[in-house]
Amino acid sequence: MLARIASLSPARLIFRKRDFSSEIFISRLSYYTTDKDLSDAFSAFGTIKSARIIRDPRTNRPKGFGFVNYASEVEAQKAVKAMDGRIFGGRLIFVEFAKRKPPCEGG
Repeated sequence: MLARIASLSPARLIFRKRDFSSEIFISRLSYYTTDKDLSDAFSAFGTIKSARIIRDPRTNRPKGFGFVNYASEVEAQKAVKAMDGRIFGGRLIFVEFAKRKPPCEGG
């Protein structure tokens, strides 16, 4: 494995490095979960800067996923490790680091 990594060019190694952030993505949430419920459940792992449930813009109903932004990367890692695959609000939820949205091209 090390020989394979050593054979990669430095430019390719940059893309292989995991870019952690302090924002996590929570999927499969109950449609009755509120922003406050999310904040309360995840505040045990650190200082939360924001917690939000994503809603349909037309109906304003929750879409079943949300984001929690922590003050530090370490706190986010603790939350992912502790909450991924747990039951929350009667549903099995999945928690992972939020992926950065690629910049829009064109206009």
